[in-house]
Order: sequence, then structure tokens, then C-alpha cells
Amino acid sequence: MISKNGFAETSADGKSGPHSGMMAHKTLRNGGATILPKRRRGRGSLSNSSGRFEALSRHVFDDGWQTLDELPAFKTQVQSEQAKSIITTNRSPDILFDKSINPYRGCEHGCVYCFARPTHTYMGLSAGLDFESQLYAKPNAAKLLSRELSRKGYVPKIIALGTNTDAYQPIEREWRVTRQILEVLEAANHPVMITTKSALVVRDIDILERMATKGLVKVVISITSLDRRLCRAMEPRAATPGLRLKTIHQLAAAGIPVSVILAPIIPALNDHEIERILDSAKAAGASEAEYVLLRLPLEVSTLFREWLLNHYPGKYRHVMNLVRSMRGGKDYDAEFGKRMRGAGPYAWQIKRRFDLTRKRLGMNKRNNSLDCSQFIAPKADQEQLSLF
Repeated sequence: MISKNGFAETSADGKSGPHSGMMAHKTLRNGGATILPKRRRGRGSLSNSSGRFEALSRHVFDDGWQTLDELPAFKTQVQSEQAKSIITTNRSPDILFDKSINPYRGCEHGCVYCFARPTHTYMGLSAGLDFESQLYAKPNAAKLLSRELSRKGYVPKIIALGTNTDAYQPIEREWRVTRQILEVLEAANHPVMITTKSALVVRDIDILERMATKGLVKVVISITSLDRRLCRAMEPRAATPGLRLKTIHQLAAAGIPVSVILAPIIPALNDHEIERILDSAKAAGASEAEYVLLRLPLEVSTLFREWLLNHYPGKYRHVMNLVRSMRGGKDYDAEFGKRMRGAGPYAWQIKRRFDLTRKRLGMNKRNNSLDCSQFIAPKADQEQLSLF
């Protein structure tokens, strides 16, 4: 069945309607929905395949009338989501935090390797271009947070901010949900750990500096590569490498504890930069360091393979062979304890290089040593205010 705008629709069992033979031959091997470059300019993903829970699978194809040329470029669209709760509890044994907050769904940074991409399929959207262009903001996040912190029996633990999608992605400039959350946390003396690829975090130095004097905040800057060309292709709307190093310097100069995380380390693509990134981050003011190996769960595997074959075709086989050698012959192994580090000789070599460099530089392992004892619960919404 052919839908509007040059899409062919295929049922979940893979049976196509009439006129879809050429489409299947030309696009399914590329992930099913490869988009023309001019329509995805400034985006990380090359395609926009339907989510795995959808009854229909949509595929772009050329019908001979140049209709693809008439389709508009993918523009960032933000919808307001009235969340019912805001603090997510984590029980994974290989993650350092128990609680997290994500002010946004989807991420405009467009990092092609992002492990959070499959979460968009739960909303009937694609893990590809939809993930980086169809975004959801939670404007009631601060109000919900205040309510949840005020609940009787609430036990303060470090809240990780922006662990699934970046809390300081470009739309934060307008929506300011992250800043509102920080205002609530500061008022309650609640510890928070922020992870970001964005230089926008320096906008909130006023809040972070005050919280740092009380031992309530730590900022983790993610650096994937110092190669501008690689970063431009792989994470197109994140801050440049130089700007991330400048951000580390600005935060550290303000007395805010800063860590650096090399995430992800991709064999034969950026793993040769381990020592250089750590040297640069240390010089900029980072005091702690950690890393995460490339993770390719579910749709991310196809999206990354597409991207790699398009941008670095000569390295495709080498990179994927090394990835699979560290994942038990698969693209990904989700087992706790292995998913962040991998296994095997090459994974051991990466860990050894990282550990030796971190030790040489006097950098510590990343930890969550923030003070939870100063917490002051906000007043509940229904509490009667004093007249005097």
C-alpha cells in the first residue's frame, strides 16, 4: 500500500502492498527508511524507520516523479507533556545513582549512538530522526518535583539529571525546565549530579556555585572525541569539543566539581584518543574520569551501522568486528557488569589504557560523594500557610 508523500506501508509481518517491490529491494537493506541528505541536514540519524511496536512499517521510495524532492526537511518540533511523576527510580546494579530526572523526551543533539533512542518507540515514534526532531518537554517538572520531595517519608538520595536525554539540549534555552528543577533542588538543599554534552550548563553557574559550596552538586561533561569532523558527523547538535573543554574550565574555576566521561568509546574510531582526551580534560580542570563502551541496543545497532557505512565505509568491518569481539559475538550484550565495559582482550586493553592514564594524571574514579544530610523538605501544596 502506498501512502502519501512517497511512503510505502508494509504490515508488521513484512508483506508489502502493490508497487512496493522496488522499495523493498532498494531500502530494506539500508534500515528501511533512508532519508535524503538535504532533508536530514544537521541530524545524526540517516533514517526514520517505524518503531518496532507499530502495525505498519513505512519506507521511503522513489516513485519516479521526484516526489521525495518536495518533502520538507525534518524540523525540531516540541510538544508539552504534562508528566504525572518526575523522579525515576533505578535498580540497575552497575549504575552509580538510584534516582534520576529527565526534563525532556528525545534529544536534539542527535548523537547517532545514543542508547536512549529505542525509548521513542514506546510512543509510536521512530528511534531514528523522530528521536532527535519530535521532542517532548515537561513544563510541570519543577512543580512535580517539589511535591515529590515534600512527601512524608521521602529519603534524599542523589538525583542524576539528564541521564537518558540531555537536560541541556538546545530547547532548554527556551523551555528552561532544567533551571526550574535546579531552583527546587537548591531550595531543598538536595544533592544533584548533572551529565551533559552542552555548554549551556554554564548559564546556571549562579545556582551551581551556591550548591557547590554546600557539597550538593557535581557536573559530568561527556566528551566523545576531540576531532571536530567526527563530532560534527556523530553528534551534530552537541557542543564542539573545544567548547566542552572550555565548559569544564569555567565550572572548575567557579569551584564546581567537574568530572569527564568518555562516552562512548568506539573501537577503531575514537579509542586512540583516550589519553589525549583525559590529558585535555585534566588540564581544563576535571578532577574525576570515567568511560562507557559503545552500546548498541535494539534499533541503535541498525542506526549506527547505517551511519558508519555512510561516513566511514573503510572502517565499517573493522569497527563492527571489534565491537562484536567485546560483546560475545553480538552487537550488544545487556548483561549487568558487561554492558558498560564489554569483555575480551580488546575491552581489557581499553580499560587498562584508561586506568593507567587516569592514574598518571591523578584523576579519581567518578563517585557520588555528595551531602544528603542538609535536605529540607519543601512545604506540601496543601499545607496551611501562616498568617504572620
